Amino acid sequence: MGRKTKITKEMILEAAYEILDESGIGAVGIKPIAASLGCSTQPISWQFGSMTDLKKELMRYAGHKLFGLMAEAMKGKNAIEAFFISGKMYLSAACDHPHVFRFTSVDDPMETIGEDPYEGRSIFEFQFDEHAFKLLSKEYDVSPKLLSETVRDTVIYTHGLALMMMTDNYKLSKDKAYKMMYNMGVMLLSKIGIETP
Repeated sequence: MGRKTKITKEMILEAAYEILDESGIGAVGIKPIAASLGCSTQPISWQFGSMTDLKKELMRYAGHKLFGLMAEAMKGKNAIEAFFISGKMYLSAACDHPHVFRFTSVDDPMETIGEDPYEGRSIFEFQFDEHAFKLLSKEYDVSPKLLSETVRDTVIYTHGLALMMMTDNYKLSKDKAYKMMYNMGVMLLSKIGIETP
């Protein structure tokens, strides 16, 4: 008799991620994950306890897979380059992994995982793209309020492009979206005195 493969949390999350990426969060369930892993549902229930707990972990896991390399990609770049790299990666995620993007960046976490990441506060109370904001504020002597609003407005515009790409109803190519995001960012930055190369 062959040895049984130990089903790890990582294996379960990767299987759930693949189902999410292929078919969306509605397709992610204990039975499909078990079928993907070739095991019973018991190891999944044992590792996570409930689908809500699994979805919470999946949200973190999927977010890391989509955006975990962003800080590394921005490392060593000047603030402007880093800012646009983050936008480009965000748009790529929406285009290349629309179901995962929807789950991590569009769906209501209260509905999906029963958790409010903003603890009842508006998302607008937080700094948009905090990493880019810090880099820009180190390199440029601009009012923090103006810089924060410029970063926010660029992020909102980029998110709108990402939504259009995610649904694919507008047939917006990545290259066109990158150019649109870049042009808007350049325009908004120039309004506060930051000229781009």
